[in-house]
Order: sequence, then C-alpha cells, then structure tokens
Amino acid sequence: MASPLFTPYQLGPVTLRNRFIRSAAFENMCPGNRPSKQLQDYHVSVARGGVGMTTVAYCAVDQSGVSFDGQLYVRDEILPDLKQLTDAIHAEGAKASIQLGHCGNMTHFYTCHCFPISASNGLNLYSPTLHRRMRVDEIHRMAKKFGEAVDFCREAGFDCVEIHAGHAYLISQFISPRTNRRRDEYGGSFENRVRFLNEVLDEVMLHAKDDMAVVVKTNMWDDCRRGIDIEEGVRVAKEIAKHKVHGIVLSGGTVSASPMTILGGAMPVKTLAHYMPMKSFWWLKAALHLPGVGPLMMPTQPFHELYFMDKAKRFQQEITDVPLIYVGGVQSGDNCQQIMDEGFPLFQMAHVLIKDPDFVKHVEADPHYHAGCGRSNYCVGRMYTIDMKCHHCTLRDGEKIPQNLMKEIQKLELKEVH
Repeated sequence: MASPLFTPYQLGPVTLRNRFIRSAAFENMCPGNRPSKQLQDYHVSVARGGVGMTTVAYCAVDQSGVSFDGQLYVRDEILPDLKQLTDAIHAEGAKASIQLGHCGNMTHFYTCHCFPISASNGLNLYSPTLHRRMRVDEIHRMAKKFGEAVDFCREAGFDCVEIHAGHAYLISQFISPRTNRRRDEYGGSFENRVRFLNEVLDEVMLHAKDDMAVVVKTNMWDDCRRGIDIEEGVRVAKEIAKHKVHGIVLSGGTVSASPMTILGGAMPVKTLAHYMPMKSFWWLKAALHLPGVGPLMMPTQPFHELYFMDKAKRFQQEITDVPLIYVGGVQSGDNCQQIMDEGFPLFQMAHVLIKDPDFVKHVEADPHYHAGCGRSNYCVGRMYTIDMKCHHCTLRDGEKIPQNLMKEIQKLELKEVH
C-alpha cells in the first residue's frame, strides 16, 4: 500500500498530489520587488523534488507593506513573470501558492516609500522606525486590498493563497495587545482586536469564490510580554475557522521579540552581521559586533524536531471543522509520518527544502530518510540581505564562506539536538 504521505489531498477546490508543502519562508530572490529567474529556479526545483505544493513567500498587498527590496508586492507589471513562475511549477506536477501579507511597522520609509503604518502610533525598536496609527478608512481600504490581491493571484496562475496573520506583521499587530493600544472599535477587547482580521478574511473569501484555496497562518502564541497566549491563540483560530477557510497553519513567535521561536535554534550572529549591508543597517551591524548583544536581541530557542507539536495538538482539541496544517522542525520521513499519525493531514517545511529540494523524493525512496540539517540557521543569517541559501549549497556552488562563519556554523550545529 502507498504511504499516506503520498496520497492526494483535497484542499478546498485544489487537489494536492501528496501531503508535503513548502512553507512560505522568505527567499529574498525578488530584487526591485519583482520575481527573478533565481526565484523561479528555486521553486521549480522544489516542485521537481516532489512537493504537493510550494509557497512563494511574502507578497505584500500594497507597497506600504514591503519590508525588504527583495520582496514582492501586488502590481500588474509583475503578472507576466509570476505567470511564468506558476506555469513552470505546474509543469512539474505541483500546485503553486503565494503568501499575502502586510508588514505594518516592520519596515522603513526608504523601503515602503511612506510613513510606516500599524494598529497604533509608536516606535518599533527592531527596525527601528517610528510608525503611525491607521485611520479607520485606511483599515477598510487595506482589507479590500487583501481581497483584490486574491484576484491578482488567480490571474497570475496561483492555486492557493496563504494569508499571513501571525509573527507580528500588520494583522497580528491589530490582534496583539502588545502592539494594539487603540481605544476605538479596533482596539481594547478581543472582539475589537480581531475585527481587522475578520474584515480581511471576509474580503479574501469573497474574492476566492470556488476556485482558489485559502489558508491562514496564525500564531498559537506570541511568546513575548503582553502578547497573546495559547488560550487567546485558540480564540483567534476559532475566529479564522468561522470564515470556512480551507486550512489553518499553526505557527508562533514574534519577529520583533522572539524570532528564534519561529525558526528554532540560534541566530548565527556573525553570519547575520557579515552579510548585512553597512549602508542600510549600520546601526544593527555595529550592535551585533558587541559582545552579548546578538543573543540578547535574538535569544536562542533550543531546537528539537517537531518543536511546535505539543502546542499544535492543543489546537486540535478545539478546532475540528477546518484542517490544521503543521509547521515547525520537520527534518525526516519519520517526522512526516508522526505528523500524520497525530492527525494533521498536511504539513509545511522550509529548512530541509533549502538544503535539499529533493527531500520528498528521498522520503519516498526511504521512509526513514533524514535531511541532516544541522539547524545552524546560516540560511536565515544571510536571507535578509542576500538570499536564502544553505551553507552546503553555497559551498557546492563554489561560493566561499569566510572561515569565521564556518566556525560559527560548526559550533551551532554541535549544539543542536536531532
């Protein structure tokens, strides 16, 4: 009998050939905010490697929602390039998804070309940047842009959209009391703080009609002071489920306070500082060279495989009418089987597919296959300023890695638990 990992799955109107999904991990392969050949080549390699669906990471619904020059944002001029990308993915037998979001206060004027916006006025020390409170009319317009973006993605050939409602980006900035200090109908009570989320999903489902799959990435908990806890995370997931979306991706953590909760392991501080351009990030580059500053800003989360499983199972008890999609720490065929044994019909992964785009084929040949990702997070350390790439692939492609960075990689990999 065929392994259940390799059985088809009906995600709303879309049939996936198996249960493997490449998660929306930021590639930084869109210079000038437009798709590149590198982006297409990577996602095609993952599709060729056997995934059921691959997700293009972070496309902002508006230019004001862009964090980096290597991210996409919705506009007609990039449609032909995206259609070429989705056609190439489909030619390999996989489905194509794209993550839609807005970064809120996680940007700068010179990147988003406007004063950064959020649920409330304030200073984001992580960027750092001042940001302003959105007016109610702007909130309504932004919700509509999420819906219009679904039409854009359909025209570009995507089968599915993933709405990013976690990790302290704009939707999450409204949900979390840490970033939402409003006193109007969008702040204060839980019902008010999820109002923007509900308006977005109303628009998304209206535009998705009956031919686009919709999944939503949400935080199980923020893992930071004054952020949402598990109990409130369950309430958020229940709000999402009311919209009859086709799947909920269960994540956690806050990019501006607990980024390694999202990623697992330690941030390779020397790698991050090395690749960071002085012109744009001089303040952060300088800070990262100070002893102890890096670990203080980005505290290590001891890595273990399937690190979100215990919390994700808590959500299974409460959410029974929408498929829950597992993400976090998938390293092997045995991990994948365990996820399905626990009752999750689909799962997402990124690190293993960065190191080995053929991971799915290897698991099909050997159910116990382990990708051997040491979780040094070198790929993360360089992806915000160059591109997302594993150190194994970097060396294989003939690119040199400085000796001090190789020592950091080796040190971090020795600490990881497989």
